[in-house]
Amino acid sequence: MIWKRSAVLRFYSVCGLLLQGSQGQFPLTQNVTVVEGGTAILTCRVDQNDNTSLQWSNPAQQTLYFDDKKALRDNRIELVRASWHELSISVSDVSLSDEGQYTCSLFTMPVKTSKAYLTVLGVPEKPQISGFSSPVMEGDLMQLTCKTSGSKPAADIRWFKNDKEIKDVKYLKEEDANRKTFTVSSTLDFRVDRSDDGVAVICRVDHEALNATPQVAMQVLEIHYTPSVKIIPSTPFPQEGQPLILTCESKGKPLPEPVLWTKDGGELPDPDRMVVSGRELNILFLNKTDNGTYRCEATNTIGQSSAEYVLIVHDPNALAGQTGPDHALIGGIVAVVVFVTLCSIFLLGRYLARHKGTYLTNEAKGAEDAPDADTAIINAEGSQVNAEEKKEYFI
Repeated sequence: MIWKRSAVLRFYSVCGLLLQGSQGQFPLTQNVTVVEGGTAILTCRVDQNDNTSLQWSNPAQQTLYFDDKKALRDNRIELVRASWHELSISVSDVSLSDEGQYTCSLFTMPVKTSKAYLTVLGVPEKPQISGFSSPVMEGDLMQLTCKTSGSKPAADIRWFKNDKEIKDVKYLKEEDANRKTFTVSSTLDFRVDRSDDGVAVICRVDHEALNATPQVAMQVLEIHYTPSVKIIPSTPFPQEGQPLILTCESKGKPLPEPVLWTKDGGELPDPDRMVVSGRELNILFLNKTDNGTYRCEATNTIGQSSAEYVLIVHDPNALAGQTGPDHALIGGIVAVVVFVTLCSIFLLGRYLARHKGTYLTNEAKGAEDAPDADTAIINAEGSQVNAEEKKEYFI
């Protein structure tokens, strides 16, 4: 009797431990975020389980799976893994209506539950740019609008021009009819000039559902503007007898063609020597009568512009004289060197001659006071006798 009582006590003790173990366990779940159209995996885990059932139910409290048994007829919902410790299911082709709170239940006494929130991201549609009508005139105010719909949460729109972001824009967010997604628009205002012609303006949509690959829309600008004109001569020093080509460089949109050449406000005086080919004026065999002001005029549908070039025909000989300053400088230097050399030779000759005269005068000093030639000779001879006394030293 005592044995039976102890056995019963042990039985209830074991059952109590098992019951306590199962009651102490809670299912573990995690929130899930998925892009619309993707697949969501819902996982529920229990560390210790004594054969207690697990169940997944949707936000409408409809049972999806009870252990490994499918309860809801929905082909998008499939079993991934079912065991005493885990129940995982997948929901494919997820739509915005699938978003909500899903419940995993562990059937203990009492039942324990864990919540997992499924967030569905709405993918923004490809953006569209509106407001551009081609062409646009230089100086006009342009207003471009970029719009995208279907984003959840609301997408971000950014503008770029010449790869440089434009910050000063307007932004508008509106809720769509389904009250789940948003339509976002952004407006860019700026005044155009000729430098904007051919420039690509880009609208970029950033959103977490795009996996770091933004969607873009691009609009290439076409700006019409009046011509700009410049005359370029083929040589900086036109010379008589040589040819000259004047090129009229004109830029504008639409492109001005052809250009009009005039001289001193009238027609070209000598069509045989002054030939116009496209934008070039070719003057053959320049002479002094070609001097004057030449004007190039370019016109398109937007306006007109012109440039002038004053032609001065130079004498080749005069130019040769003007281009020889180096020879004159060299000749001057040579003349100075020759002059200095001659002066040096002259001064040296005078110096030597002066010293020689002094020597001869001292040698003949004894004959200065002689009354006649014989006496002078005698005195000169006598001076040789006393030569030791009349020595002169030259240094």
